[in-house]
Amino acid sequence: MKITNQRNYLQNERTTMKPQKNKIEGLYIQIEKLLSEARKKIFNQVNTTMVYTYYEVGKIIVEYEQEGKERAEYGKGLLKSISKRLSKDFGKGFSTDNLENMRKFYLTYSKSETASRKSDKPDFRLSWSHYLKLVRIKDLAERQFYEIESFKNQWSLRELQRQCDSALYQRLVLSRDKEKVKELSKKGQIINTPSDALKDPYILEFIGLPDKTSYSESELEQELIDKLEHFLLELGKGFTFVARQKRITIDEKHFKIDLVFYNRLLKAFVLIDLKIGELKHQDIGQIQMYVNYYDRFVKLDEENKTVGIILCQDKSDTLVEITLPKDNKQIFASNYLTILPSKEELKKLIGRKK
Repeated sequence: MKITNQRNYLQNERTTMKPQKNKIEGLYIQIEKLLSEARKKIFNQVNTTMVYTYYEVGKIIVEYEQEGKERAEYGKGLLKSISKRLSKDFGKGFSTDNLENMRKFYLTYSKSETASRKSDKPDFRLSWSHYLKLVRIKDLAERQFYEIESFKNQWSLRELQRQCDSALYQRLVLSRDKEKVKELSKKGQIINTPSDALKDPYILEFIGLPDKTSYSESELEQELIDKLEHFLLELGKGFTFVARQKRITIDEKHFKIDLVFYNRLLKAFVLIDLKIGELKHQDIGQIQMYVNYYDRFVKLDEENKTVGIILCQDKSDTLVEITLPKDNKQIFASNYLTILPSKEELKKLIGRKK
């Protein structure tokens, strides 16, 4: 009898403790969320204050130099002297080089109408490290583009560096007319049509496959899936992964689409076919069939027409143009590179396409 009563007591205790434990967990989650958000706000506020302060320091240095030739001539020695005193009183962050960076920062953003400016002063929304990278971009339109995209997409410094190194701006410029190019520097990448989301070439250096060596299409596909987060970043805005090797059946014959994505901005499926080597007209016909199938049997009435992209190592623009209808707005072919080319190689590649 005693044993039965003891069991009942322990069971009641466990039953009572479970809801109590759940309540404590729920309470903790609420407090943890509040504190995390507060910490993030404080960090952002401190960062913004620091960037504005560095801008003002740069302004003071420039205005001092502009008062006379003599001051400009011994400006470097002056920065060294100021650097020693500031470092002693305020700690790290005030080396001679960093003071020179503040000077360049002010000169860059005081003379140019920045993309985010709303008043007499620029509206700084990125970290100091981001701006150190941005001030090294000489072209105003290109700098404004990367500034907008960094903020809108919450790019880390590493991601910003990667997008600059892969010449994202120049690759987007290739497929746009003059008005669309102007839009890039004022609004960033706006995706209204399938061509707005297109790049040529796509840079896939993150997959780790060396260029021009033997690997199969299935190996390329596997690497892209393994590095899906990086691939989505390279594809651009609005892409979500749906399926790989998606099987479709036509007259009892089975076909497999390499990769299927959905773009929330386009409100359309995006089918990607991977090709090793030279693009052939049969490849274009194959992606056209996939697109037609999705348009007729998969997409909903309220969704837009399916987009097809062939990623290949070597394509003839003339072949693509002749094979596809003149009013084509759904099928595209783009080259891909599995190594990050040098700036000189990118310039040559872009120059050949202009």
